[in-house]
Amino acid sequence: MATDMVALETQIPKDIFLTLQARGLFKESLAERSRQLLALRLYQERTLSLGKAARLAGISQWEFIDFLSDNNVPVIDHSEEELITEFEAVGKLAGDLGK
Repeated sequence: MATDMVALETQIPKDIFLTLQARGLFKESLAERSRQLLALRLYQERTLSLGKAARLAGISQWEFIDFLSDNNVPVIDHSEEELITEFEAVGKLAGDLGK
């Protein structure tokens, strides 16, 4: 299944590009790395789900989880209030199943 894509353009100063190019980072690898870092940031900000962030990064969900781990970004990052709500829901479900 083909996915519709939107092209975005980013401009960087030529001297910085030449420095990156001298270090072996060419347009393709810079674009890939930019997508991965954007996906990481949007996931971290809770703008994108894990699946959508992985798609943006161009890698599988498991690879994206590894990428998050490599960059010290937690996969699950719930507030104390969210955890309490989740545990209450699990407790209620367990009680309902025991009836």
